[in-house]
Amino acid sequence: MSDTAAAPLDVARIKADFPLLGSRLERGHPIVYLDTAASSQKPRSVLDAMLGYYEHHHANVHRGAYQLAEEATDALEQARRKVARFVGAASPVEIVFTRNATEAVNLVAHSWGRANLAAGDVVVLSLLEHHANIVPWHQLAAERGIELRWIPLTNDGELDLTDLDRLVDGARLVSVTAASNVLGTLPPVRSIADAAHAAGAKVLVDACQYVPHTACDVTELGADWIAFSAHKMCGPTGVGALWGREEILDAMPPFLGGGSMIVNVTTEGFTPAALPAKFEAGTPAIAEAVGFGAAIDYLEAIGMDRVTAHERRLTTYALDRFADRFGDDLVVHGPKDPTRRCGIASVVYKQVHAHDLSQVLDERGVCVRAGHHCAKPLMRHLGVPATARASWYVYNDESDIDAMIEAVGAADGLFDW
Repeated sequence: MSDTAAAPLDVARIKADFPLLGSRLERGHPIVYLDTAASSQKPRSVLDAMLGYYEHHHANVHRGAYQLAEEATDALEQARRKVARFVGAASPVEIVFTRNATEAVNLVAHSWGRANLAAGDVVVLSLLEHHANIVPWHQLAAERGIELRWIPLTNDGELDLTDLDRLVDGARLVSVTAASNVLGTLPPVRSIADAAHAAGAKVLVDACQYVPHTACDVTELGADWIAFSAHKMCGPTGVGALWGREEILDAMPPFLGGGSMIVNVTTEGFTPAALPAKFEAGTPAIAEAVGFGAAIDYLEAIGMDRVTAHERRLTTYALDRFADRFGDDLVVHGPKDPTRRCGIASVVYKQVHAHDLSQVLDERGVCVRAGHHCAKPLMRHLGVPATARASWYVYNDESDIDAMIEAVGAADGLFDW
């Protein structure tokens, strides 16, 4: 379904599903929440699902031979099946529950990377990456002597793929974001994956800002692994997922050692369990996984085509209103075309530091993120120490954008130019 054909969302009704958004701050302002890129709010159905698990079904999983343990195990595995369906996985065994996307990327780096990368091997990253998709590879570079290559950016924040064939030549891995957490840029992941595979490289995709906002099919992306988190898609903190092709995950050594990830342990060694247990040592975040599944239910009930269309309409509205109100005084970093970005706007207003601007907005109940957004290489490329980042979701509408604009305008009366 095209963006224009998708039925508009009833934002007032959706907002009523989120208890926190109906409260007011100490200063009496209603909450204008524009920080979903950091963490989304949670609907009542997710909160109820987690509480219901604890009240009626809690026990440890995969071990107990009694009814409660079986119910808890069924709840966990039902959530895994939902996650698998949501991203188009061939089988639930391709879904590994992690604490978050950061742990999922580290799992690939420390399991597959240590088993397959040696001195001189090449890993290709981009300047759009979050630190979670940079630091693990720096660690391997220091430990193993691997080479890091970087895909540069165009002037409007797109990946510059002019020299992609040379960059991936001889590479063992290409690891890129599917949606920038700073610029909102939507790289052509499939084209990158095809070039990487043609060069014999594996492909890891940071899909944290992608999976919550658009219909995701791992087959269409062409990746070998994708990493994402529940807390950015109406789910709880403390749980995320790594999807990987079954044959690749099966060949990877365990990441953590301990209970649940083995079939046998002796004084001489151990035998790891089959997928996905091999990568899920210890007691998992059971209630959080249940909440993850409930969040998927919530988003599927809305329809991901409608989520995408709603965010694109808001992005178009925001970019137009920013330009009309502030002109060149407010710089929105990233692609100018709203179809080339997700619902994120990192802004710099006049000479106001991002932290000061965020504080002005906070005085009026507007919640945005200020800082380097765990993307210091990108900040250096942009030539700014920080930006104020607004990001919107299914519970936001034009009135939230307008509230931000009015709050930004209030900065004029507080700072000397």
